[in-house]
Amino acid sequence: MKIIELDKVDSTNEYCKQNDNGEDLCVFARKQTAGKGTKGRSFISLDGGLYVSVMRHYENFSAENAFKIMINGCVAVCRTLEKFGISPIIRWANDVLVGDKKICGTLIENTFSNGKITRSIVGIGINVNNEISAEIGKIAVSMKELTGKKVALEEVKNAFIQSFEESYTIEDYKKYITWFGQQVTLKTYTEERVVTAIDVTENGRLLVDWCGNMLEISAAEVSLRL
Repeated sequence: MKIIELDKVDSTNEYCKQNDNGEDLCVFARKQTAGKGTKGRSFISLDGGLYVSVMRHYENFSAENAFKIMINGCVAVCRTLEKFGISPIIRWANDVLVGDKKICGTLIENTFSNGKITRSIVGIGINVNNEISAEIGKIAVSMKELTGKKVALEEVKNAFIQSFEESYTIEDYKKYITWFGQQVTLKTYTEERVVTAIDVTENGRLLVDWCGNMLEISAAEVSLRL
């Protein structure tokens, strides 16, 4: 896989799309000017964070197995953080937290054709040494804040590359979920619903108990608050 390092870019995901010649890429940037989060949100990308997109092409990857791509991205981030003495958890479907604060966001953009995934772009932003503003300090945290010292960005990058090259399972993913059996809040644009989290299925749906009814929830439909 070809590795590209940039000082500044609008979005590492967009860079991958604009420079797709069929080759797998891993693109790092010191800063993004138009970083993107899930559900159309912007992603603040100040200098000092690790901003990376990994683009891969596939010949026979069933769309039914799309959640495997998210599994690999989230678990790779968790394994990376553990190498620096940090204990992360996953908030379904793709946020990585430490305690109750977000340290990493993931944006996955897949291209489909005839029931197959032909290309995936996994965009990841990890708060390393970047400053966390007072505005989001209650919900976000950095590696620097957690370790009490500046972290070598190059070491984080190398640890991430090594972790991302591994292949992970749904069981690896669920090892980082500590809230099964607890009440969580599911949010849509119009309502909130308190349910008991039970499990995550192979295809990435959240299994919950709501008033004695077992439901399977899609991440495209709701967001989760712990």
